[in-house]
Amino acid sequence: MENEKTVNEEKQYSSFRYALGAVLAFFGISSRTHRASKKRARLVADILTYVVLILGAFVMIYPFWWMLAGSFAYTADRWGNQYLTQLVWWPKNSTFQVETLHHGAFYNYAELFVGGFKASEFNPSFNYWRAVLNNLIYSVVPVVVGVITSAMAAFSFAKIEWVGRNKVFMFLLAAIMVPGPSIMTAQYVMYSSFNMLNGLALVIPGLFGSIMTAFFIRQFLFGMPTSIIEAAKIDGAGYGRIFVQFILPLAMPAIVAQGLLSFMGCWNNYMGSYIFINSRSQWVNLPHAMYIMASISNKYVNNQGPVIAASVMCVLPVLILFAVFQKMIIGSLMLTGSKE
Repeated sequence: MENEKTVNEEKQYSSFRYALGAVLAFFGISSRTHRASKKRARLVADILTYVVLILGAFVMIYPFWWMLAGSFAYTADRWGNQYLTQLVWWPKNSTFQVETLHHGAFYNYAELFVGGFKASEFNPSFNYWRAVLNNLIYSVVPVVVGVITSAMAAFSFAKIEWVGRNKVFMFLLAAIMVPGPSIMTAQYVMYSSFNMLNGLALVIPGLFGSIMTAFFIRQFLFGMPTSIIEAAKIDGAGYGRIFVQFILPLAMPAIVAQGLLSFMGCWNNYMGSYIFINSRSQWVNLPHAMYIMASISNKYVNNQGPVIAASVMCVLPVLILFAVFQKMIIGSLMLTGSKE
């Protein structure tokens, strides 16, 4: 009977009036002439939700598209900056359109790979590939060693009983509340006294692990049964052997996920290189080198296309890693709330 009544109402009222009534009913405004079903209200809610999600996705994705399109803009002439400021979806004067270029559509990338950092005020032996090598050193070495160190600390805080364990952990956890930039001046003075104002300033501190990484791995280890550790201790295994043979394999999803997140942070660590490493040094990392390249371009050649191409190449590895391991990262973060 209710369905027949709804059909009769649809025949009685125009489609516009009925749609307006469905929207009003969704917000709790209804009358006798219109009784919106839950299905119609749910449809309106879904439409509004998808509209908001699509707009949010566009706001997030558009800067990446602009960067990718800008990397194909031909900016080596006097109108180069104007081409970038007018860019909306695609540059007016792209490298696809300029037929006189030796490297064709990938002119900006070729300029970046061959001599993007060469200038009279900068070390001529420094190039893009040296910046990439520095970035790999600063990202791989501290992350691999630091994540293992953090996992050892997490194992101690989660599965080993010792006096004052929780108090020490809370003290370390409180250090997360201290903003990193607020202690960089003290770090600069300390590194300077140790003659570490070079690549060592971005490598050695990371070898000691991260409190945040240890926290997440500790939460993951809480979900593991303690009976495995107790059985191993009965068989005569020490904590070192238990950690290597049992904890590491079982906690590998959390360790890999936290390692990837740490890698992304180290790969994009512009501030650390800018403060602790001189701009004329060959040990600057890739984000810092991109800033130097932009400065050189503004002063000498006014060619920002290779700079934007460098931005694309800097972001690309991080996007690929996240796209490949996103399920592992999200799954690890979801499991950190579980307890035994």
